[in-house]
Amino acid sequence: MAIKSFQGPRRDQQNTINTELITVRQYMTTNLITFRPDQSVEEVIDALIKNKISGGPVVNDNNELIGIISEGDCIKQVSDSRYYNMPLSDCSVKEHMVKNVETIDGNMNVFDAANKFLESKRRRFPIVENGKLVGQISQKDILKAALKLKGHNWK
Repeated sequence: MAIKSFQGPRRDQQNTINTELITVRQYMTTNLITFRPDQSVEEVIDALIKNKISGGPVVNDNNELIGIISEGDCIKQVSDSRYYNMPLSDCSVKEHMVKNVETIDGNMNVFDAANKFLESKRRRFPIVENGKLVGQISQKDILKAALKLKGHNWK
């Protein structure tokens, strides 16, 4: 009587990728749309719509990250402006941006970054080096990395 193995064929070892080497830096966006603290919320809304983005970093003249403004921040301002009957053009980014911004290291593994997205419920993380904004990773960038690895062993 022959013994059958239920173990499938072994995958070729050449098709295995060391995921430790897949970093945020490889998938982050470096050509960013940024905002200035003195811009109006109305200008931000216009830029978000035109560029089909959900938010972006706020930087000073030295390209140092000082905040993030998102669609949600803008929607809150639209609602407040209507309630208080105030023109939207009078509202500046610095008054409505999130100032306490969590960043991640560009050398972080993309799968560790994916876990950070799940834990924090954020849509994007800026990457800062030597005090300057150098890029941003989004949930979509993580998905792009995963698709690129399709068909490989993740060991």
